[in-house]
Amino acid sequence: MRRDLAALIDHTLLRPDAVPPDFERLCAEAAHYNLSAICVNSTHVRRCAALLGRSAVKVVATAGFPLGAASAIAKTAEASQAVRDGASEIDMVCQIGDLKSGRKQAFIEDIRKVVDAADGRVVKVILETCLLTNDEKRQGAVWVRQAGAAFVKTSTGFSVGGATEEDVRLLRSEVGPNFGVKAAGGIRDAEAADRMVAAGANRLGTSAGVAIVTQYEEGDTGY
Repeated sequence: MRRDLAALIDHTLLRPDAVPPDFERLCAEAAHYNLSAICVNSTHVRRCAALLGRSAVKVVATAGFPLGAASAIAKTAEASQAVRDGASEIDMVCQIGDLKSGRKQAFIEDIRKVVDAADGRVVKVILETCLLTNDEKRQGAVWVRQAGAAFVKTSTGFSVGGATEEDVRLLRSEVGPNFGVKAAGGIRDAEAADRMVAAGANRLGTSAGVAIVTQYEEGDTGY
């Protein structure tokens, strides 16, 4: 397994029933294992930023999560508030219907407004690949890049499917080597994480970050 895997993990807690001790645990785990970031719904950003303090762990906030069907005004307001509360990155859900219907300008404008609101911070755009054809995935990846985002992301983890190696490979082939690809949804162990990285992901969203890194620490490296 890649020794730098921990540095690729966005340790994720997006459950609607999560309570304050869950976020305390999330932040403590991310700091202890030197994970890249924690990813939470925007209402929890201020709490998590305070918990992490001077830690190098970044706070990722969602916008328009999980459906992407909010207006651009709503997504922009959510992203702006998250930045004020301490978010370093924004994971937004695209307007999936605009992508599927070929409404390029509306799709791109939705993303650009959030990119502007993020004020130079990394924006990752979730396509929800399980709802798309391969042609739509390719088109979405191209438009995400044109919109000025930094990453294209496979999935919310709240729809009918999550990340697959095939989708990661397809997205990577479309955006090239110098753009971000985040795999998320269903990555539950180190073997799955390593496969996603091998397919082209350079960021991983998972609620199993601790399990993944401890498998390596315990010597489970037979893949």
